[in-house]
Amino acid sequence: MVLPILMFMLMGLFEFSFLFLAQGELEEAAQSGARLATLQSVQEEDVIAEVQRSLPDRLAQSVSVRAFLGEHSGDEVIVIVRVPSRAAAPDLLWAIGYSLEGRSVTAETRMAKE
Repeated sequence: MVLPILMFMLMGLFEFSFLFLAQGELEEAAQSGARLATLQSVQEEDVIAEVQRSLPDRLAQSVSVRAFLGEHSGDEVIVIVRVPSRAAAPDLLWAIGYSLEGRSVTAETRMAKE
């Protein structure tokens, strides 16, 4: 009787661990892309390539990157990195009504342009 509850708790722990790991990796990639975006004469394609390079292969394949580059020194630079949750973690809790379908893991970094 306790075994099914324990199994769902372990599966939840496993799934959320993957999601938290992916969140940290996305935050690091967004920061790396934003640092590059603060430099003059950097294009959005350069930022996207930097973010993809910073991510592990399992996340880089399905990443979506939006970069808002300021034109002048002091303008705000925004880099938003998004990955579908299904790419970040297995969908183990669907049986109890918590599915990752249609959800995403997102990280956003803002910096001032140099």
